[in-house]
Amino acid sequence: MKVVALTGGVGGAKLVLGLQQILPAPDLTAIVNTADDFRHLGLHVSPDIDTLLYTLSGKANREQGWGREGESWAFMEALRELGGEDWFQMGDMDLALHVLRTMRLAQGDTLSAITAEFARRWGVDVALLPMSDDPVATWLHTEEGKLEFQRYFVERRCEPDVSRIEFQGAARALPGPGVIEAIGRADVILIAPSNPYLSIDPILAVPGIRQALIDGTGPVVSVSPIIGGQAVKGPTSKLMAGLGVPVNNESIAAHYAGLIDALLVDSGDDLLASLPSMRTPTLMRTTEDRARVAEAALTLARGVAGK
Repeated sequence: MKVVALTGGVGGAKLVLGLQQILPAPDLTAIVNTADDFRHLGLHVSPDIDTLLYTLSGKANREQGWGREGESWAFMEALRELGGEDWFQMGDMDLALHVLRTMRLAQGDTLSAITAEFARRWGVDVALLPMSDDPVATWLHTEEGKLEFQRYFVERRCEPDVSRIEFQGAARALPGPGVIEAIGRADVILIAPSNPYLSIDPILAVPGIRQALIDGTGPVVSVSPIIGGQAVKGPTSKLMAGLGVPVNNESIAAHYAGLIDALLVDSGDDLLASLPSMRTPTLMRTTEDRARVAEAALTLARGVAGK
């Protein structure tokens, strides 16, 4: 069974790790959001790609969900002493990815090729495909003005109210190498419980990707990021409320209307009236949780395909 997962960072990485436990690596592809990428201190940072790399290689900090386990912070301490911007944390080991990525991009290598090389070096056999090698940037229109994603998400901790989201460069971007082909041959497409507006929508905004999902023969199943009327993590609930969208699973189904065939919801939530759905505990605290949610999503996909 060929499975493709559309994913952002922390929450999506948990689902992909669960899939990695139950599927042969050659059968699994993750298409990763790159609209969070930005330049910081002259370095090209790819937060969602790095989270996938750290998680699937076993190097992730399990407690905080991002960054590397056993990280040190001498660089950040020295940066503060010199008055540098310290709102975005970059650990000493984390810097290696950013420095090498920036250097290779300057030499003409693509983000896809660089990501594949990092994955190979760390023994990650799952195909990690950036959604595009072209620059796409998420910008949020807020009460404080227009903010780049990382300024909103990290520096301002999602506090400003958001009225509109745009993905600069998306209309001109091309899907990354292998993205359309992976979707076309997939038996199942899963949309991870990443933020629909900030992590999945940028992927769908790249011309050709949404249509490839619609044209594909395999069922498309989303794992809801909502549990009991609240987002598991991040600004999803606040963002939905600010945009005037009820924070519930029906809203997630409506957001993906015409794209998904089914929605996996938490065991404590109601099944949907609008779309095929199934319940399972969707909070992924442990390795076993992640494998269970991944298996449940595939079971739902098989059921939809069987109908």
